[in-house]
Amino acid sequence: MSDSIFVGGGGEGYGVRQQLTLKYANRHGLVAGATGTGKTVTLQILAEGFSAAGVPVFVSDVKGDLSGLAKAGSADFKLHESFTSRAAKIGFDEYAYGAAPVTFWDLFGEDGHPVRTTVAEIGPLLIARLLELSEAQEGILNIAFRVADEQGLPLLDLKDLQSLLVWVGENGKALSLRYGNVSAASIGAIQRRLLVLENQGAAQLFGEPALTLSDLMRVGADGRGMVNVLSADKLMASPRLYATFLLWLLSELFEELPEVGDPDKPKLVFFFDEAHLLFDDAPKALVDKVEQVARLIRSKGVGVYFITQNPDDIPDDILGQLGNRIQHALRAFTARDRKALKLAAETYRENDRFDTEEAIREVGVGEAVTSMLQKKGIPGIVERTLIRPPSSQLGPITAAERKAVIAASGLAGKYEAKVDRKSAFEMLSTRAEKAAEEAEVAEAQEEEAQAIEREYRAARRYSGSRVSRSTSKRVRNDSIGSALGSALIKELNGTTGRRLVRGVLGGLFKGR
Repeated sequence: MSDSIFVGGGGEGYGVRQQLTLKYANRHGLVAGATGTGKTVTLQILAEGFSAAGVPVFVSDVKGDLSGLAKAGSADFKLHESFTSRAAKIGFDEYAYGAAPVTFWDLFGEDGHPVRTTVAEIGPLLIARLLELSEAQEGILNIAFRVADEQGLPLLDLKDLQSLLVWVGENGKALSLRYGNVSAASIGAIQRRLLVLENQGAAQLFGEPALTLSDLMRVGADGRGMVNVLSADKLMASPRLYATFLLWLLSELFEELPEVGDPDKPKLVFFFDEAHLLFDDAPKALVDKVEQVARLIRSKGVGVYFITQNPDDIPDDILGQLGNRIQHALRAFTARDRKALKLAAETYRENDRFDTEEAIREVGVGEAVTSMLQKKGIPGIVERTLIRPPSSQLGPITAAERKAVIAASGLAGKYEAKVDRKSAFEMLSTRAEKAAEEAEVAEAQEEEAQAIEREYRAARRYSGSRVSRSTSKRVRNDSIGSALGSALIKELNGTTGRRLVRGVLGGLFKGR
């Protein structure tokens, strides 16, 4: 098995054959160029080369073209003569048609095996990025995750997070004493954004069974690495979800894989297509996270390759770590384009045979300006290169062919059925039901106590035997009569009473 991947070669006016050395393939790379200059074909031949070398690959298929990796090219293809002619021109004598071993994945579970992770694994930072939260809202999200950890509430899917936020809102006053202000308005804003996310179908990303990273790192019985193709054409409608998922996946690889130093070949190669989506309007904390992962993950044996239109799309700190570079044509129609072109040219080791800036502007479709890491990881001198033709089909396969590949996959049936085990939603629902039952019992006891009090005030005896309504009335009337009689007798016994009696009796006698 070769220790390098053939990228392209020369011919009249071109440089020497360009090889991507597997030993330095985990030191990352860049494929850049304007739309229509051949970036997708370059990505395709790199994926084929890594797979043939026994290296698993993960690639996002933004335009749907990369599904062609699963099918061998054909002499009937309209570019067959062009391909065979180019292969002969660059000395690619071993060129032949062939398919790569492909596994299709899809966050929505439509064009591949479902890809899921849990809310807890994504974490508050990436979810805040996904929902475009303010600093205050992100703070509340962090409080929610802390509460989940402290109270043993698993956060698996969206309804777990939604129910936890409801609980945080209901207990905001108590939580504010410990963590700071918990605003009901901020919680409401987060809930609305989660609802939008759910309506976009992104809820499919969260749940179980979660993706097992080892399923992305399989090597077939024939020694070829599996090419994992993520269907991303629909996913591109939610660019933040796309960026968040890919960054999460890269972070998980970084956290779970052991240190291997500089292996003879990578354990996995990861392609970020439309890489600018990772960095557009991204907060500094997130860019720092990408930089950290890109800088350190190579020691885990993972190579990361960014595919984008312009090197200027990649932050400088990350761009400086991309050793293997394939630069397709850049167009310089505006002042900004010309500045970007000049900066791109300055990142290469100069070649005395041509002007790098001019070459980047002039290379045609399927051509590129390339620089690969050489011995001791030193960047090679820039060369003009004809990119080798792909062995697999150029362009997408049919829906029926895709379904057949999915059905024949060794992972068929493992991820298709979603599992909803007991988690935060169910646990908080149980708490709420128990609290409701306790409140109902307490309310019944209170009502009973109030009824007893009312009955007591209505002259019920302590024994609990009821006095009849008529008896109660008579007793009440007799009591009133007795009280009036007692008052009258008392008054008559007094001085005023005696005078009154004498006056009454004297009148009676006088009348006689």
